[in-house]
Amino acid sequence: MPELPEVETTKRGIEPWTKGQTIEKVIIRQPKLRWPVADEIAELVGKTIVSLDRRGKYLLVTFDHGSAVWHLGMSGSLRMVKPEEDARLHDHIDWVLSNGWVLRYHDPRRFGALLWQPNDATLEQIAVLGPEPLLPPEQTGLTAQSLYDKSRGKKQAIKLFIMDNATMVGVGNIYANESLFMAGIRPTAQAGKISKPRYEKLLACIREVLGKAIEQGGTTLRDFVNSDGQPGYFAQELQVYGRGGKPCRVCEEPLKEIRLGQRATVYCSRCQKY
Repeated sequence: MPELPEVETTKRGIEPWTKGQTIEKVIIRQPKLRWPVADEIAELVGKTIVSLDRRGKYLLVTFDHGSAVWHLGMSGSLRMVKPEEDARLHDHIDWVLSNGWVLRYHDPRRFGALLWQPNDATLEQIAVLGPEPLLPPEQTGLTAQSLYDKSRGKKQAIKLFIMDNATMVGVGNIYANESLFMAGIRPTAQAGKISKPRYEKLLACIREVLGKAIEQGGTTLRDFVNSDGQPGYFAQELQVYGRGGKPCRVCEEPLKEIRLGQRATVYCSRCQKY
């Protein structure tokens, strides 16, 4: 499933080809995605893309009168193609642009979405999102102190706490595993028992892991132009995620794998003591 770095990488990949371009035609082959494609999308013909932004895992394509809001779901991807390239199975939406390129949405499982947010309102899906971990704390209020305060009295596992979009956005399963390993915190530890100094380290690790993933995505990304629609995003060496039973890269202890919140959770019992 695309997580925050993948969505940020997608934004950066398509932005040079879409920003400032006018939509000349909208083709909707399949309107039934996770939610029905918003009626306003078909009315974008003649409108110019002002900017591209990201909020959590949502990609916002902004026009003068509002924003088209993409969610890639579990299998969605965006790529740039030429108009003469035939649509394949699961190519559901095209935006034909004034520069001669087409922004094409591909989604085999149809768990993604294309919604509309007018300038004078905020979509419910966006309104409920917590702070962005990669923005300055003075803009978001996200600090070790805020996490410490919010966690008091919670028996919820720390991994589930940091993955909750109300706590902060963008910490999906991969990055929760990796951040907790870097911070030396066991994923099953109760959020309410984590100390403020530990939250300081954890938040720093979350920012570092997400930042590195985005940075690597920018250098190892498959081309969004004429790609196969399945961009690799980044090729990073994960420390624990997907490595259950294999030796820890730090201490060589076999990594443990459990299910937590119905998600695969991998950790090192020796390195993650807290």
